[in-house]
Amino acid sequence: MTEVATGGGLTVRLSPAAAQQAAAQVSELEAAGVPAALAGKDATLWGPDAQSEAIIRLGWIDTFVGSRALLPQLAELREELGDLNHVVLAGMGGSSLAPEVISLTLGKALTVLDTTDPGQVKAALGDRLDRTVVVVSSKSGGTIETDSHRRAYWQAFLDAGLPEAEVGRHFVIVTDPGSPLESTAREMGAYVVLADPNVGGRYSALTAFGLVPTALAGVDVAELLDQAEEFAATLAAAPEANPSLLLGAALGAAALAGRDKVSLADDGSGITGLGDWAEQLIAESTGKDGKGILPVVVEGQDAPGATGADVFTATVGAAGGSPAGTPDAAVNGPLGAQFLCWEAATAIAGRVLGINPFDQPNVTESKQNTGKILDEGMPSEQPAFTEGDVAVYTTATVSTLDEALAWLVAEAGSDGYIAIMEYLDRFGDADGAKLRAALAQASGRPVTYGWGPRFLHSTGQYHKGGPQVGAFLQVTGAVNADLAVPGKPYSFGTLQAAQAAGDRQALAGRGRPLLHLHLTDRAKGTAQLLESAHRLSTDKER
Repeated sequence: MTEVATGGGLTVRLSPAAAQQAAAQVSELEAAGVPAALAGKDATLWGPDAQSEAIIRLGWIDTFVGSRALLPQLAELREELGDLNHVVLAGMGGSSLAPEVISLTLGKALTVLDTTDPGQVKAALGDRLDRTVVVVSSKSGGTIETDSHRRAYWQAFLDAGLPEAEVGRHFVIVTDPGSPLESTAREMGAYVVLADPNVGGRYSALTAFGLVPTALAGVDVAELLDQAEEFAATLAAAPEANPSLLLGAALGAAALAGRDKVSLADDGSGITGLGDWAEQLIAESTGKDGKGILPVVVEGQDAPGATGADVFTATVGAAGGSPAGTPDAAVNGPLGAQFLCWEAATAIAGRVLGINPFDQPNVTESKQNTGKILDEGMPSEQPAFTEGDVAVYTTATVSTLDEALAWLVAEAGSDGYIAIMEYLDRFGDADGAKLRAALAQASGRPVTYGWGPRFLHSTGQYHKGGPQVGAFLQVTGAVNADLAVPGKPYSFGTLQAAQAAGDRQALAGRGRPLLHLHLTDRAKGTAQLLESAHRLSTDKER
């Protein structure tokens, strides 16, 4: 029974109970030759149905090799754009989450724009425009949010008096070869960096998607590649020297035993926000076919909802760090190694669960709903009632906000979870994030929190494809000053509302409990909602 695996500068420590639970899976995986096969990019590891996808999605295993070829280009680009020292990243999901973790952890300024909220977009557009370079990142080249950001910035530069011939210099486009965005970039006169098409978005941390914006922000990205390369040597090693094998086996074994939620907490030793990146990786890779592991990003190891009978607890931190308590798994090592470790562990957990960790069969549903709404108009909906600054949309038999929240909590049951989805400004309306801990305290269940539409590119797949035990709270807010999307018949506010409505349709179509709250005044409505959640928690404790 292996409790500790160390290699490549990174250590995974399991609790005795987690190690015992994982022991059989570790032995089975080792006997089947999975570590060596994974290191060798064997696309048959996840079964015949997954093989065609896996064979074009395993570039992440040694992406540090191809990414080194980018380093001279990145150095040249940074020198050429040296006067543009305000870096904005317009990207969603895998195009934005890793760069944000890298910049936060390594202390470099990077403005991440992964929203359609008009207020948040306006604030970004009004900040140091003359010194701004916009990195537009989209693997497919057709991401509606990112295209809208590109259009808005292009117009903003023109409105600021910049000649059209010079506007292209303020853009760096990162996309896959042959995407429609590549053609658009050439027409714009923008700088173009083509990414590795054999790496899926959520596995792309150390590809151009993770490296271009962070290099421009001043990160020494070669160091991240060095860390990943050192760790890569462990992928085929024996269990005691193979951290990703131990972690993946533990995650998979726990899920099979009924602990199919994993709480993710920073241990305070120097890596910031890795849970937000791992959330997409785990949820989108495993949440399908009615199976999956639900990642729950928590504020700390002792936060409400961080533990439970069906929760596997995990902490992440820098090398030499250690958690305050005794989590089921503690993962400590440098950031570049962390990325590769969690990617490999997730792929291994997918093998244990019997799913394809490289597809996302349900992601497009909400997108298609959104497109239809933009074409045909918003569906007609009326609130069941309005209380203060909160309009309540529900089919439940309730007449107060307190009753509505109590109904939602009850619907989560003893084995479910609550997902909070807020289509607001994650900076201007940041207090909304406090709702996660409040509802976790009130319900005693795992509670996830996501800013819309950001979460649609992360946990959205799990919501639709994973175990159907979720209860969903969607929060939208009044838009006091909208912003046009240049060249399109809709505004950012309309797009945001259509995305929220499209996701409501996808969830309602599955018969899941859904409570929609619309804040007619965002600040007052958020305060009112938090007060209601706290009352619910107090009532539970009595």
